[in-house]
Amino acid sequence: MEHSLLVWLLPTLALVAGVAIGFLVARLLPNAAPNRTQRQLDDIQERFDNYQNEVVTHFNSTATLVKKLTQSYQEVQDHLAEGANRLALDELTRQRLLAALHSESVQAPRERLTPPRDQEPPRDYAPKTPNAPGMLDEQYGLKK
Repeated sequence: MEHSLLVWLLPTLALVAGVAIGFLVARLLPNAAPNRTQRQLDDIQERFDNYQNEVVTHFNSTATLVKKLTQSYQEVQDHLAEGANRLALDELTRQRLLAALHSESVQAPRERLTPPRDQEPPRDYAPKTPNAPGMLDEQYGLKK
């Protein structure tokens, strides 16, 4: 009897100890995983915020540079107009220079190219004449 009690008691104690250890491990380990996941999420959020700040900075810099470029272009236009007024020998030359200067700044829209009317793709075979046998015809190429 003592032997059968020992056979049942040892596995039962091992089962209880295993459940207790499993319960403790399950309670301690899930707390570590959310912290790691939260740290990863925070890292990704920080990288995304940095990226957004870089994009905003890039476009602000681009807008500033384009504004400077526009101002420089306007200054060059004014300088050329002033030079044309000051350096032209006669009124006719001055008017032609100013007209050429202003015609460059306001260009007429270019004419669009029209696509070809025939939209058929190129063929990789020779077209046949009507009522003539095609290449797959049994009589093709045979002389009568």
